[in-house]
Formats: sequence, C-alpha cells, structure tokens
Amino acid sequence: MSTLSEESRQIVASLAHRVGPNADTASVAQAIASILQDMDAALTPIIGQQGVTALYRRSVHLCASTHPRLAGTCDKVPAGMDLIALKSIIVEQSDIDALFFGEVLLITFYELLTTLIGPSLTERLLRGMWEPSLSDTPSQETSP
Repeated sequence: MSTLSEESRQIVASLAHRVGPNADTASVAQAIASILQDMDAALTPIIGQQGVTALYRRSVHLCASTHPRLAGTCDKVPAGMDLIALKSIIVEQSDIDALFFGEVLLITFYELLTTLIGPSLTERLLRGMWEPSLSDTPSQETSP
C-alpha cells in the first residue's frame, strides 16, 4: 500500500496492537475476526445483518481484484460472514500474507462503508475500534 490515509493508518495500528508483538497466523486470524465482529456489532443496528454481510463480501471481492496476490485467499472465503471459516483460511497463510490480507480487508471494508454512508458517520460508528484503550492488552500478552 502506498500512502495511507489517517484512517488507514489507524486501522493498521489497531490490527498490529491486537495481534501483539509476536505475530503469528493464529493471532493475526483472531485479531481480524475480532475487529470484524466489532464492526458487525456496530453496524448491524444501522444497516442490518444483510447489509454488513454484503459489505464484507464486496470488500473480499475488491481485495482480490486490487491485490492479485490475495486472489487465492479471497477465493476460499465463504459467502457469508463466517468468522470461524475465515480464521481457518487465514491460518493457512504465511504470517506476512495473513497480516497483509487483514490490513487490506479492513481498510477496504472501511473505505467501502465510507462511500456508502459518508466519512463522518463512518468515523463516528467505528471510531472506538481503532483507538486501543490503555487497559487493552494485545492478544500475545498474558496477565499475571
């Protein structure tokens, strides 16, 4: 990705924070699924479950068409927003490809939503997902 918008940088930083310092495909898969689950929870009351699923499917399609290296991964993603199946597909990738897929998918989803409902409403609906609180711990850290 060339120059990233401020929102894109926040998405990438949030994903990196959730993955933690020892990124492996399992932690990347869990972080991506967790963010998508949070997005689903925030957006379903506004656009409905079918609307969220349609955005998700379109985002997956756009990932494959704009980043050919992701086409094989995207082709395996199921039609619905099945996060368990998505995680199983992500863990089959290399660590770098899994993280790249997550970044591209989440940024594409955000940008697509922005084109539909506008940047202001998108930012208000999803702002909390990109701002990790001080009490959040990355998935790799353990509490004493």
